[in-house]
Amino acid sequence: MPRSLWLLVIGTIINVTASSFLWPLNTIYIHDQLGKSLTVAGFVLMLNAGASVVGNLAGGVLFDKIGGYKSILTGIIITTLALAGLIFNHEWPAYIVFLTIIGFGTGIVFPATYAMAGTVWPEGGRKAFNAVYVAQNFGVALGSALGGIVASYSFELIFIANGLLYAVFYLVVFFGFRNIAGETINPAAVIQSSVPEKSRSKLFALSFIASGYLLCWVAYVQWQSTIAAHTQNLHISLSQYSLLWTINGALIVLAQPLVSWFVKFAAKTLKHQMVIGIVIFIISFIAAAQASEFTGFLVAMVILTFGEMLVWPAVPTIANSLAPKGREGFYQGFINSNATGGRMIGPLLGGMLADYFNMTVLFGVLIGLLIAGMVFTFLCDKHLKKGKEDAKSIAVGS
Repeated sequence: MPRSLWLLVIGTIINVTASSFLWPLNTIYIHDQLGKSLTVAGFVLMLNAGASVVGNLAGGVLFDKIGGYKSILTGIIITTLALAGLIFNHEWPAYIVFLTIIGFGTGIVFPATYAMAGTVWPEGGRKAFNAVYVAQNFGVALGSALGGIVASYSFELIFIANGLLYAVFYLVVFFGFRNIAGETINPAAVIQSSVPEKSRSKLFALSFIASGYLLCWVAYVQWQSTIAAHTQNLHISLSQYSLLWTINGALIVLAQPLVSWFVKFAAKTLKHQMVIGIVIFIISFIAAAQASEFTGFLVAMVILTFGEMLVWPAVPTIANSLAPKGREGFYQGFINSNATGGRMIGPLLGGMLADYFNMTVLFGVLIGLLIAGMVFTFLCDKHLKKGKEDAKSIAVGS
């Protein structure tokens, strides 16, 4: 990998480590510490995710206009200020306000990071996006492990640690990313496609991929919301729940050679890679529905992890392949906003199903949504098959 991408990887690790101190524990904090229902907790997380959707779109547009360096700095400053407020006041309802602002700030950072990865190493293909994805999950493993330990002593320390790590992230970006700012696209280089129909067909294909991506996230986010609370009801400790995310992140880092081998021989295209990953998601939720002890949830998490290793890196790679020159930021922002949309809808939908029905109904609905996501993925390249070059954007080899 080029040096520029290594800097992005390091920055992503710090960013996600900071975030992972808080996000896996949000539902537990709102439900257990603030005494609110799962539906209310889901609504709060929906506000956070809704702000992130706006941030994702803003981050993509900002990348195309002012470049990655300034875009990421803007997101960090907004997030750090909100985290500072959360340190001093994390009671109800201030928690809602600051968490919503944090959602907007972090939302700006991620699409700009992915778009920058694609521009600094265009010849890397999916390897560039997979590097950022692995860095994110290394941060998840580290942050959730430390967060669970810190939370077992005091939730107060979680907010302080989160704020301090974001301050470190700001320094890394300020001094390190400035040197790669010139490697992002020049706004003046933005060009429009000479064939509008081709651009529309690419955006149409991206919309199908994004819809499937959204539904996958609606299901996946339950592990951070309703399933998190469900594990507490089953008397699984907070440290054990945090350990699930540590294993998730560690497995993503350590199992890359195995996944690369599987993709090479069993998933010849990005579309196939996504479909296989969604099938694995379905299997993991069937396993989780049967779990009543930590071991059962551990097995379900391991299966889930292999599914996400196939689905999550494929989506930004497709977006980058489909994006016209100078629109990389917008396409990444669009994809990220759909992922965040799933994270927005998921906690509220899951909370309502768990509160008004039961977990069995919830798991049944989630499996149905994943099947629908698989159908969207199957249909994604229908309008691209007329042009071999366009179809190759999705049917790209490993």
